[in-house]
Amino acid sequence: MAEQTIWYLEMRDPDAHRARALPETFTVTECEIPQFALNRFLYELVGAQWQWDEKLEGDQNAWRAMIESDAHRTFVAYYRGAIAGYFELYRPDGINVEILYFGLVENFIGMGFGAGLLSHAIDQAWRWTGTERVWLHTCSLDHPAALENYQKRGFTIYDEEIAPC
Repeated sequence: MAEQTIWYLEMRDPDAHRARALPETFTVTECEIPQFALNRFLYELVGAQWQWDEKLEGDQNAWRAMIESDAHRTFVAYYRGAIAGYFELYRPDGINVEILYFGLVENFIGMGFGAGLLSHAIDQAWRWTGTERVWLHTCSLDHPAALENYQKRGFTIYDEEIAPC
């Protein structure tokens, strides 16, 4: 059976963030009104290339409830009017923000947007009143530069595991 490495990363201090600016032609907008269909679309649009499929096969009602909760926020990134990527923040305990999903649409990878979008996600997580920690996980199936981007922005690995693909 094929295996993957999963890394868990965290940032416990906003001063650890080594930010990169978004390009001027790149905008990010928060979806202040939750729309489950939009989140599902973004998940498929960004995640198809990385085999994100666990949410598509699971309980859609539980997924919808999470997206519609006050503990969840969605941000969409645009480049020249086209959706270029997105991220979701999730903070069910009121203090630990998970960057739940983060990524670029396939044809926008390699254009230098990843570091700026990740920095924007980190900034939004720390600006969420009450945040004490920002965390995420990635795996060896992700883009080859993903782990390095997270570490360059100031995240540190706190756990690692080997799991089946």
